Amino acid sequence: MDTAKRPNHLDDLYKGDDDVEEIENIKVDNINIQTELSSIESTAASKAAWLISIVVSIGGFLFGYDTGYISSVLVTIDTSLGHVLSTNEQEMVTSLTSGGALVGAIGAGLTADRFGRRWPIWGACLLFVIGSVLQTCAFSVGQFATGRFVVGLGVGGAAMIVPLYIGELAPAQYRGRMVAFNNMSVTFGQLVASAIGAGFAGINGEGWRATVGIGAVPAILLAGLLVTCPESPRQLVSHGKLDEAHAVLTRIYPTSTEGQRQAKITSIELSLQETSNGMSEDSLWTTLKRVFNTPATARAVVTACVVMAISQLGGFNTLMYYAASLFSMVGFTNSTAVGITVSGTNFVFSFVNLFLVDRFGRRIILTVTVLGMSICMIVAVVAFMYIPVNLQTLEVETSHVGWPGDLVLVAIICYVACFSSGVATIAWIGMELIPLEVRAVGTMLNTVTCWGCNIIISSTYLSMMKSWTPSGTFGFYAAICFFGWIFVVFFYPECKGMPLEAVREVFSKGFGVRYSKQWQRDHKHDTTADTMVMGH
Repeated sequence: MDTAKRPNHLDDLYKGDDDVEEIENIKVDNINIQTELSSIESTAASKAAWLISIVVSIGGFLFGYDTGYISSVLVTIDTSLGHVLSTNEQEMVTSLTSGGALVGAIGAGLTADRFGRRWPIWGACLLFVIGSVLQTCAFSVGQFATGRFVVGLGVGGAAMIVPLYIGELAPAQYRGRMVAFNNMSVTFGQLVASAIGAGFAGINGEGWRATVGIGAVPAILLAGLLVTCPESPRQLVSHGKLDEAHAVLTRIYPTSTEGQRQAKITSIELSLQETSNGMSEDSLWTTLKRVFNTPATARAVVTACVVMAISQLGGFNTLMYYAASLFSMVGFTNSTAVGITVSGTNFVFSFVNLFLVDRFGRRIILTVTVLGMSICMIVAVVAFMYIPVNLQTLEVETSHVGWPGDLVLVAIICYVACFSSGVATIAWIGMELIPLEVRAVGTMLNTVTCWGCNIIISSTYLSMMKSWTPSGTFGFYAAICFFGWIFVVFFYPECKGMPLEAVREVFSKGFGVRYSKQWQRDHKHDTTADTMVMGH
């Protein structure tokens, strides 16, 4: 490395070291140097890191709540908007939130590096409040649809920024758990939305308005508490605010030494220097070209986006958006209450991921659960073959469905368990695969993939059920899940415990499956020690 181009912090870090000349000659991209510079990860993290994660995870709760209540609203809204909603109108008001989320994710991605991580979250809070008010006061399909779109803008912004912010702030040994906690907050929001929706379902006519309006409360709470959260140290370093970055690292790693904090900042600077400029100094077009013109970066972003696409196209959100309608179709009389089983299972099994993702890693969890999702969908396909459904009205044509209906319920519960304990969270943890200098735009692409696929699912489900039959529709979801399993087996590397500055090395070796396995073997002792510390 040219001494003239070396950051001054390296001189401070190795000042007085007899081996300084040797260190200067080691390449910047050497994984061992990156690990040494990130030695702060071996120190104890403070409670502040978890408290910050908990606060910003309210954004995840809002994401879950505002996407979760539509299931109960669709079966209780009746003529509140002037008439009973048609199939096309139900698909429209459901998918508009996904459409808004797609736009919101792009907007958050464009502002995240220029204005930091907190301002886009504040913007999302404002959109949550405005959208909730518009829907609560709606007496026409147009106003309700507008409110759904505005809420979607907030959902997209929060869904993109919150995992990015947590991932950059979290210590490496807790990163998976902290991002998983955000996803658990999403599932908790969906559960609360289902429960409140079922509770107000008994109120004839206008009870759904209370379900929608309550969504503004956590947004106001998050906006207030976010004042106590610091900016991401990586974001501060990229803008040259080194003193502030030191202060944040001291807050996150209170037992670290000055040298360790300096080493962490230096590792971030080196990572930024490898591509000369971060996105904060580049145009969006320049950064997008860097993503797809740099093979290693392109492989990282594609891997993250494919896993995200699988999580959405595999059919889960049809259960979240249309659970009450689905269970009504297969013969359950209190379909809104039965729909809570989906949200409840989703929430309970998000705990499973929370405790396993950093202990066993991402790859093995995905391998088991994505295949499980495909098998569960195949079981549902078989069960639907024995349920007589009117394809025009999507209503069951018998007064007693019997065991096929129960089998559908069991298959869906097992499917949701696999989804929640696996790809639901790991799709968002996938931001750890994306290099620092393009992480905001890469995470934006990941989030756009999420909501683009979500739009496809939410806007076509009812139509597919009518034209493809229920068995054909769920067979399509089964095929997507099976493709996802094949992709994970051959292309998804294990990055458990790797410092973010070191993950970039994985995709310089193709898709890095073998390389990451070797890295895990070489660092087995370190990761085991971290796991033992976390376990206690």
